[in-house]
Amino acid sequence: MCGIVAYIGHREACPIIIKGLRRLEYRGYDSAGVALLNGQLSVYKKKGKVADLEAFIAEVDTHAHIGMGHTRWATHGEPNDVNAHPHYSTSERIAIIHNGIIENYAALKQHLQQQGHVFHSDTDTEVFVNLIEEIQKQNSCSLEEAVRLALHEVVGAYAIVVLSKDNPNQLIAARKGSPLVIGVGENEFFLASDATPIIEYTNEVIYVNDYELAVIKDGQLEIRSKEDVKQTPYIQTLELELDRIEKGGYEHFMLKEIFEQPRSILDSMRGRLELEAGHLNMGGVRAYERKFVNADRIIIVACGTSWHAGLVAEYLLEDLARIPVEVEYASEFRYRNPIITERDIVIAISQSGETADTLAAIELAKSRGATIFGICNVVGSSIARATDAGAYTHAGPEIGVASTKAFTAQVTVLTLLAMIVGHKRGTLSDTKLRELMMELNTIPAKVEKALQLDAEIKQISEIFKDVSNFLYLGRGYNFPVALEGALKLKEISYIHAEGYPAAEMKHGPIALIDENMPVVVIATKDSSYEKVVSNIQEVKARKGRIIAVVTEGDTVIPEMAEFTIEVPATSEVLMPLVSVVPLQLLSYHIAVLRGCNVDQPRNLAKSVTVE
Repeated sequence: MCGIVAYIGHREACPIIIKGLRRLEYRGYDSAGVALLNGQLSVYKKKGKVADLEAFIAEVDTHAHIGMGHTRWATHGEPNDVNAHPHYSTSERIAIIHNGIIENYAALKQHLQQQGHVFHSDTDTEVFVNLIEEIQKQNSCSLEEAVRLALHEVVGAYAIVVLSKDNPNQLIAARKGSPLVIGVGENEFFLASDATPIIEYTNEVIYVNDYELAVIKDGQLEIRSKEDVKQTPYIQTLELELDRIEKGGYEHFMLKEIFEQPRSILDSMRGRLELEAGHLNMGGVRAYERKFVNADRIIIVACGTSWHAGLVAEYLLEDLARIPVEVEYASEFRYRNPIITERDIVIAISQSGETADTLAAIELAKSRGATIFGICNVVGSSIARATDAGAYTHAGPEIGVASTKAFTAQVTVLTLLAMIVGHKRGTLSDTKLRELMMELNTIPAKVEKALQLDAEIKQISEIFKDVSNFLYLGRGYNFPVALEGALKLKEISYIHAEGYPAAEMKHGPIALIDENMPVVVIATKDSSYEKVVSNIQEVKARKGRIIAVVTEGDTVIPEMAEFTIEVPATSEVLMPLVSVVPLQLLSYHIAVLRGCNVDQPRNLAKSVTVE
């Protein structure tokens, strides 16, 4: 979950690295550091954010044409200057940055201490760099060979970059289970955890595969397997636009990304929803169409916000395609020996495409013969490469740690998938398909209209910014929306919030309701509307403070609720795409009013690439 940046070429390395670290700060912001090689191998690191590191090195001579940097999200060892990356070897002739976890670090550390290595930090990363140094010493081999041999001894996940004082024109990198991308320029190379620090300089990239070792030396790149077999790298051309990773005048990335949702939803439909032809097209489904049609069951694996999108998909696929669906936390899926057969389809959902738990669930399902369909946002990501087929969401980069546009983009793609499969199975008629297509085509405009509620929602936020607890209630398609709304509030405002099916309130949570408890109820006009009205009356009778998200023109609920937020009417199956928007804005404004760091909430990282 840490951020890695490295550069080797003809430019000044430090400004490129610092700018890259700022763009990767959403991946980790406990501490930051750089290593620069210019005759001497110099390491500078500081607890805190990249700005703290910049201030620390402001008066330092940072001239170098090769270097690397790191933003940390702590796994082994508390956040402090010593535990920050890069880490030196004992001799200080080698330095390393590392994203991941080395599971057997304790045994390795004990062995290395016996060999005379001295450790200054609590990190597994310092063990890694000393292992490389010890192997090089014992085998009298090249640094490249020492790194390769070390990879055979470590157990766990890693993306590493290694520099050596004795190899002033060489940069070595490797990965297993943690993302690493190489940007290819004119006689220069850029390395990073994702493409955001690279796109300013080149759009030609290579995604390093698991167990691969990349060696850049004297202007040449060579990629070899862990078994020392030369690999032929595949260079991809990125379509990422630089302005998509800038704030563009917004105060926070999160707010920008909330307001980007009309575009990201449209982009996720583009080329797939052919309204005039009355046709839906999803290339990833086409090759496995019979598998979907004949599937006994669909299992959805995901984490966090993606899991909530999967819950919406459960309603969609069972409703439109009449296939049994199970939605699993990827983090629990492989630990309970699940029953999986060749007639199952597993849909793996991840914004980054690098989520460690989801990748592990994919590997388990593949080993049992299931067909794997991936839905992710990042081209060339690990999940995109590990699955049999899939679909990209085309949401564009999401920098804010709390997912917003990723959720609606995922739900859009899952909606298209359910419509396609339902039509192919004969459970969704031509007429109903056409109606849904026409309505789905209006969703970007309806989300745009929902965003116009921003000022109104900010006023509501001012009233509730100091409360300690929130409840979120929803039924049917809006139950996952309630869960997502509660998660957003927890993530960025640090207010305790829980989401429940509205009918479950009376089975326990109703005991929490009093005159101090705000209750957000998603109460749009749908098949559960009358039941939700009854639930609102139960909350009102106990003096709960009701904030209701309702369909435009509703005259019943405004009589009961303290606050109502009206969203445009749409089909029940599409309502999550609209009803979630006010909840995103509510959490955003409450967090800002509380002085929270909206884009980088405490203890969280954007992409969870370690267990």
